[in-house]
Amino acid sequence: MLRALTRRLLKLLLWLMLASALLVLVLRWVPPPGTALMIERKIESWGSEQPIELKRQWRPWKELPDHLKMAVIAAEDQKFAEHWGFDVGAIQAALAHNQSGGSLRGASTLSQQVAKNLFLWSGRSWLRKGLEAWFTALIEVLWPKERILEVYLNSVEWGDGIFGAEAAAQHHFGVGAPYLNRQQASQLAAVLPNPLRWSAGRPDAYVNRRAAWIRQQMTQLGGSHYLNQLKPQRPDWWPRWL
Repeated sequence: MLRALTRRLLKLLLWLMLASALLVLVLRWVPPPGTALMIERKIESWGSEQPIELKRQWRPWKELPDHLKMAVIAAEDQKFAEHWGFDVGAIQAALAHNQSGGSLRGASTLSQQVAKNLFLWSGRSWLRKGLEAWFTALIEVLWPKERILEVYLNSVEWGDGIFGAEAAAQHHFGVGAPYLNRQQASQLAAVLPNPLRWSAGRPDAYVNRRAAWIRQQMTQLGGSHYLNQLKPQRPDWWPRWL
């Protein structure tokens, strides 16, 4: 009986793995209609006196400004073009920092953040970390780097009920995402560690300093030329539709 139960559980696990892989593959081409984080924020707001209105509008890759792409990479994941979803050096540095008694420091790559925001709940459990690693691996295998960054910029939280670059640009600066300038893009990237506490449109001294550092890093990374590294490298025999 125990053996039969084990077989059923293994079959269920296999089907769940296949279903999750199929879902990630579909989202390579189909814009996600929402994210798990958006649902979580909406449910949390029901307990307050004024439930939030979620704002998000999809912008395809070509309409997202290079300034914003580079600002986010410079701020959050400077090895984005090189790694396969996990920055081992950053993880080791964060573990050493946290064990020394400092304030908790994360080491999530953009790919990990996409996996977490799109599919999972907030929290610091081993189960969530394991699922995050699984979805991160799927995303890195099934999506090109440009797609990962495109989904990130259209899904990341940038304020109370504000998700994605278009909603953030309109909310903080009164312009569409394609019209963000270099400074505005750096300010948006500067608040990403805590967008509910800091404002890109009304930056304090710390956000301004961080934004200036991000602009410096954008230049050192090579500016928009860095984005050429994100283009998928396909062999001649690779099907054009993939």
